Amino acid sequence: MFFRELYDHALAQASYVIGCQATGEAIVIDPLRDPAPYLDVARAEGLRITHITETHIHADFVSGARELRAATGGRLYLSAEGGPEWQYAFAARDDAVLLHDGDTIMVGNIQLDVLHTPGHTPEHLAFVVTDRPRGAGPMGILTGDFVFVGDVGRPDLLERAAGIADTMEAGARTLFRSLQRFRALPDYLQVWPGHGAGSACGKALGAVPSSTVGYEKLSNWGVAEADEAAFVAAVLDGQPEPPRYFAVMKRINREGPPVLGRSPAAPRLAPKDVVGATSSRTRWMLDLRPASEFADGAIDGSVSLPYSKSFSTWAGSIIPVTDEIVLMSDGESDAVSWAVRDLSRIGFDRIVGWVDAREALAAARDAGQAVHRIPQTSVTDVPSQRADGAATVIDVRGRTEWDAGHIDGALHVPLGDLRQRLDELPATPLLVHCQSGVRSAVATSLLHRLGRTDAVNIRGGFAAWIAAGLPTTGRNE
Repeated sequence: MFFRELYDHALAQASYVIGCQATGEAIVIDPLRDPAPYLDVARAEGLRITHITETHIHADFVSGARELRAATGGRLYLSAEGGPEWQYAFAARDDAVLLHDGDTIMVGNIQLDVLHTPGHTPEHLAFVVTDRPRGAGPMGILTGDFVFVGDVGRPDLLERAAGIADTMEAGARTLFRSLQRFRALPDYLQVWPGHGAGSACGKALGAVPSSTVGYEKLSNWGVAEADEAAFVAAVLDGQPEPPRYFAVMKRINREGPPVLGRSPAAPRLAPKDVVGATSSRTRWMLDLRPASEFADGAIDGSVSLPYSKSFSTWAGSIIPVTDEIVLMSDGESDAVSWAVRDLSRIGFDRIVGWVDAREALAAARDAGQAVHRIPQTSVTDVPSQRADGAATVIDVRGRTEWDAGHIDGALHVPLGDLRQRLDELPATPLLVHCQSGVRSAVATSLLHRLGRTDAVNIRGGFAAWIAAGLPTTGRNE
């Protein structure tokens, strides 16, 4: 049996290629949108991708199942569990094999037994893998977003991301019952999860890529918890805010993502064709340069979003997936190709191109446009700046960070909510902070794009506030 994990660090997502070397057949589980990595693995190992499946309808990335089917002619195997609202709308037209609990997928001599494991989502499946020629029984279980190393899948996304009311607690109780099936599996089974540390599909995922059922029984709080009420309370407590694009991903993946048939690319644009069009309501310029360079001089209407592991999270949270995007970078850097790849993986298919930052700024000056700058302030200046209500502190961190401690009198508006809650912001100047200054730089540039040019970035964020010995309120006071 051939086995390979392909891990994407930006999404903290694992997909798998499993092949039967005797027959040359292979199955891919939970593929991302770009088929090239899977084709490369199969070609190098002398395998044909004949089967394609996924554990559930994903919320954090565009499924690559249809893309890989178009590239290989492989057959789709999709969940038919979860009720009528959670069926794949494209299954019939793509001639997919529908899977139910207890079904079996044979990939040459490799057997995948289907387990319905609802809770994270109603249609969720796990696959128990057996290398039949060895005659030793099951080897491992592909758990998707059901069980992670050290954590379990969150059951609140349907309500908090997709807006389906009154599903969190029911999902938590369903997940508890599904975990009883997991506990009944042999301790020696390897556990191959769908995500690692950094994913928003759980709250305490481990960084170790795999585990065993027995070890998770001992170390995974969710697997070990035997009291249903205690489990429900714990699994719903402290979950991070889901990125706003999750709701769109659910819809796209259920209805059927469009097949691109090519790797995404962004052509280089002439600065004159970009300058002046950046502040269009449905066109966004994302500046990939360091935030300090952006603050010293940027194109009016652009948003600072330096490339990092969280690039796609924040892009998907603040920009509608149907809008156009222009990227701005210092030269033809790797950041441009990485950003294009990550944007495509979460459904941004209208990437107009990229422009060189220095050339764009020069073109703006030649066109008589003033270079836009983002004002900065220090934590020690904030108390005097907001005295007598002269300014308002805006905290753009997440809910759990806010609950742990915050600046007294601050207004809490997470970065992903800023655009939707713009009208709630007071008319006073806005002093914006996050934990370290990274998210607040993004937030301040976004506020300027939205017309709040009185927004000021607080350097160093809440960490600098604490280091300066300034007062806070909340659990850490």
